[in-house]
Amino acid sequence: KPLSLMMEVEVGHHGVLLTRSGGKYSAIGNQCTHYGAPLSKGFISGNRVRCPWHGSCFNVHTGDLEEYPGIDCLPCHKTLRQEKRIKRMGTAVPGVTHTVLLLGGGAASLSCAETLRQENFGGRIIMVTREDLLPYDKTRLSKVMNVESDSILMRRMEFFHQYDIEVWLRKEALSVDTDKKTVTFDDGSVQSYDQLLISTGCRAKGLDVPGMNLGNIKMLETPEDARQIHAACTGSDVVLVGTSFVGMEVASYLTDKASSITVIGSSEMPYQNTLGPEIGKLTMTMLIERNVKFYMNDSVTEIRGVNGKVKEVVLKSGKVIPAEVLIVGIGTMPNSEYLKDSKIQMTSKNFVKVDKYMHTNVPDVFCGGDLAMFPLAIAKNRMINIGHWQMAQAQGRIVALNMLNKTTELNSVPFYWTVLVGKTIRYTGYGEGYTELVIKGQFEDRKFLALYIKDEEVIAAAGLNFDPAVSAVAERLATGKVITKDEAQYVKSFSLFYTLFLYSHLLIILVKLNLNNMTPERQCREIYFCEK
Repeated sequence: KPLSLMMEVEVGHHGVLLTRSGGKYSAIGNQCTHYGAPLSKGFISGNRVRCPWHGSCFNVHTGDLEEYPGIDCLPCHKTLRQEKRIKRMGTAVPGVTHTVLLLGGGAASLSCAETLRQENFGGRIIMVTREDLLPYDKTRLSKVMNVESDSILMRRMEFFHQYDIEVWLRKEALSVDTDKKTVTFDDGSVQSYDQLLISTGCRAKGLDVPGMNLGNIKMLETPEDARQIHAACTGSDVVLVGTSFVGMEVASYLTDKASSITVIGSSEMPYQNTLGPEIGKLTMTMLIERNVKFYMNDSVTEIRGVNGKVKEVVLKSGKVIPAEVLIVGIGTMPNSEYLKDSKIQMTSKNFVKVDKYMHTNVPDVFCGGDLAMFPLAIAKNRMINIGHWQMAQAQGRIVALNMLNKTTELNSVPFYWTVLVGKTIRYTGYGEGYTELVIKGQFEDRKFLALYIKDEEVIAAAGLNFDPAVSAVAERLATGKVITKDEAQYVKSFSLFYTLFLYSHLLIILVKLNLNNMTPERQCREIYFCEK
């Protein structure tokens, strides 16, 4: 099977991605529609290219989005155009009364609504959220905390009006009656539905200790929370409880703003149960170099205050730490109380159980996003809950297709990232229960690829300054092809990296050909001869 190839060429001072796949040449936009990463630095396999930064995938022939977290498609250059594009969408059709009700205004609901319209659903779509904002990019909150709400909106109101998607803000569901197919809201209104998506997500979990009601104790959930944390912490002594992704990112963000930062963690290392202790130790070192102090294997037992505001934090170890601001980032709890009297099946921890089509146990009721407990294909359909932005988007799309009786299973590969002191660690797969770690590169050089091994196979990968290796692993996992432990251990027999090696040498040859001075037709011919 011939290799798929790609390279960036400049046409009229614009970067275009030139590809050859399946014997067909195509020219598409080179900037990922998510955060603008150069796709030429990503990974191409078959008919799709995967972004090196956050894993978005695009069809190389059409530019259409095939995997999130991007939401827009790439321009396809039959004629030169640079702007990203929205996939063709329909609107409501007069006389069609079928109603889809989306509870929650996050990634899953937005993806579901857009997919319904892309698939020519002509009924009514209602999205309901308790927040006062349209769907926004929540991944930005812990990375750029002084963010303006308007700058992180995923779609503007004009978009929802154009495609007949109703959005009800500041409205919260109180109960669901699946027999009558109705939802009752906090303002007393009742809305009927034909099909229902439950995607109300999770909320931050507080500390169950004395003093939690004092002022200047913060939790991050909304853009307003982020702005308040930014303002309160500037020039202050900050204590942050929790070494999750959000907690560590907030600590990183504040390193050049707070007077001092102290992080309290319950495990030996940050990310111990996700990225593992080796990467956890590295991330802790990165923050210690920025004067962040850590107290690990410890917990908060009391918060003391003066004049109604936090003054110090008492630890289980007996240490007392001065604090002008306390930030709590110890995890989340599901927003599912309104479902307790319904027939919708939940787990002991109040997550909603779904199958591989995102169906609940009740007909015409689906669940997606952080609230869903679902079977993960690459984990042999083990039931798990993953609070990843990209997975929520993928689940919303699967919900929409199955609502329309276009039977589709969820088979996306988890892909997420975290940013610490300007460095991005990327992760793909599902590594829980791994027994070995194979490292390419060096932790001390801060350039590595970590491959997580279980049952003699790679089940996940994490990388820093090793692009596009994590995207390459994600694509390999997505195709169902096994990466064996032997492949992971020996570079020469590791076909995935051998493929990357071939690509790099082909691209060097292509650059030497000075393709920028050629017509697109000539460029295609030269690529063909180079491949030969």
